[in-house]
Amino acid sequence: MDVIRIKGGRSLKGSVTLAGSKNAALPLMAATLLTDQPCTLSNVPDLSDTCYMAEILEHLGAKVERLDAHTWRITAQHIIASAPYELVSKMRAAVCLMGPLVGRLRRADVSLPGGCIIGPRPIDIHLKGFAKLGCEVVVQNGCVRVKALNLRGANLFLGGRHGSTVTGTENLLMAAVRTPGITCIESAACEPEVEDLCRMLVTMGAKIKGIGSPTLLVEGVDRLEGCVHRVIPDRIEAGTYILAAAITGGDVVLNNIEPRHISALRDKLAQIGLPIEEKGPSQLHIAASNNTLQATDIITLPYPGFPTDLQAQMCALMSVTPGLSIITERIYPGRSMHISELQRMGADIAVESPNIIIKGGRHLSGAPVRASDLRASAALILAGLAADGETWVQGVTHLDRGYEGLVPKLQALGADIERVPEESMPSLL
Repeated sequence: MDVIRIKGGRSLKGSVTLAGSKNAALPLMAATLLTDQPCTLSNVPDLSDTCYMAEILEHLGAKVERLDAHTWRITAQHIIASAPYELVSKMRAAVCLMGPLVGRLRRADVSLPGGCIIGPRPIDIHLKGFAKLGCEVVVQNGCVRVKALNLRGANLFLGGRHGSTVTGTENLLMAAVRTPGITCIESAACEPEVEDLCRMLVTMGAKIKGIGSPTLLVEGVDRLEGCVHRVIPDRIEAGTYILAAAITGGDVVLNNIEPRHISALRDKLAQIGLPIEEKGPSQLHIAASNNTLQATDIITLPYPGFPTDLQAQMCALMSVTPGLSIITERIYPGRSMHISELQRMGADIAVESPNIIIKGGRHLSGAPVRASDLRASAALILAGLAADGETWVQGVTHLDRGYEGLVPKLQALGADIERVPEESMPSLL
């Protein structure tokens, strides 16, 4: 097991090129099951999650070819409908296999998924949607079994307690594109990753109206063709490097970025004293060295609101920013396990769910900390970059799920950071 050692106090300087979006790539890979023709995906991030998805597709019978580090060609000519627990349990996104399997084979047997421990994320909205499409849905022995006895278009409402379901929208959309009749998906998630999936499906021959809006109108088709598609840049990776530049008072240029995908973050940073300059159509400049930041209030919301996947990183930044900040977590109320680790480093934070109350401006001190999930890992690394002394981050396998080359990219920006075997930690820690 590896750990990450960080010696804080260095300002990040230079440029970094973002990878493709993990949250877009996984449903796009699943969507290749909807056709028996080859689909080529480029700008796919090199992550454990994308490799796990490739393993699952191969188990289902697809031919999966890795053309280079970021390009996959998938041909799902002859496939089966059963995805086993030993593969699906490695990541939550595997639940989105149900949609294309139902659309293509009229049945799906998928084990309930695993993933990050950030609180309950039920799939009841997915299952209700399949039932409305005319499917028989049974949950038994940790497995979801869906049989499309009378698959037909329907009106689906996907709103939930914490907003629209992204994976639910993707799942039911992929079933709907090959479901006879018209399916109207209301309260559909509007995230860029959903929009990217819609664009690929249209390239394959799907008929979808309302792309990018909360109402999707889908006319089912009998057949979809293969395609060539480029995955959008990762907006959460972009936000993480922006906040890394901010917390270190750095000067960083981001390449391969879609600025409109991070509008909520840019707006919030401008409010607290850090405007971000667009250098080109896919390039941003963050100059934080001469800026004095202010405390703020933030509420995480579905897109285009402030993303929950940047909440932990923002907690780290607000911990060193003078004043009282309040971050309200509306998407995943259980997403606060990074708080106790930031407290170990000297942050003054209290949780009164759903509010995280931060008395900022304190100097952080390096300490041994343990990451509980993907975004908590990034937050602790950001805190380590700003802390005095050495920080040792344990549980970093989470990083492999969602950040391609985070450590070498930070090293290239001047950070004193390395990934080493756990045995390298000082015995006193």
